[in-house]
Amino acid sequence: MISVVLATHNEEQNIKRCLESVKDFADEIIIVDGSSTDKTREKARKLGAKVIKTTNKSNFHINKQMAMDRAKGDLVLQLDADEVVDGVLQKFIKNTHLQILKRKNHRKKAVAWWLKRKNLFMGQFFKKTGQYPDPVIRLYVNGYAKLPQKDIHEQMIVSGSTAWAEGHLIHYANPSFKDYMRKWNIYTSFKAQQLLINKTKINFINSIKYLVWLPSKTFVLLFIRHKGFVDKVPGFVFSVMSGLHHAMAYLKLWGLCQEKNN
Repeated sequence: MISVVLATHNEEQNIKRCLESVKDFADEIIIVDGSSTDKTREKARKLGAKVIKTTNKSNFHINKQMAMDRAKGDLVLQLDADEVVDGVLQKFIKNTHLQILKRKNHRKKAVAWWLKRKNLFMGQFFKKTGQYPDPVIRLYVNGYAKLPQKDIHEQMIVSGSTAWAEGHLIHYANPSFKDYMRKWNIYTSFKAQQLLINKTKINFINSIKYLVWLPSKTFVLLFIRHKGFVDKVPGFVFSVMSGLHHAMAYLKLWGLCQEKNN
């Protein structure tokens, strides 16, 4: 049995495309929905998914883990609603399921797989900019992987060996710059809350670190070291905005500290 699990929030534009890409191999689809205000749950149920409504957490990995915990399959694929499984990966998942059913035990065998992603940004898929192959652990033998649920950009913790899957996830993360900025605002707010919890101080040294050093370092790493220039204008814009992520999170922290002191 193969389980596909997702956490969603207002994904009515993406959910059909995503679920149709797994219908040929998914024996069950479990969706934990964070109180969507659109037709996400309605569309998901029509496509055969079991939908569980809950609150929308700032760290959506909590809802992802809720979905993972409910999976009954021998093999589990965790997806985001804006992702699509390509044909090569579909075949790999089917073959992998057959292989694990033949195992007597999982010792010295892979229990989780790294998946490569093709990321859409400003109308094109990245070739470089640190965004390809963008490996993520999303396919695993049930019971052998979990999410730490501490950050919004984290990998699964795996109890055993990992390997590489064939094929790709096609990630329609940012079909427009407006979509990117909406997520960028959410992520920087989450980072600001993390900085507050970690008691990051507003002072001269941290101002230089977050407003100058980290933005500059991030830009150089993405645009120069990871060859963002190959992706031309999208590579340049993504490198700039990734650097400014640190600055905006710090400025939002500043605002949170002022509110706290008033």
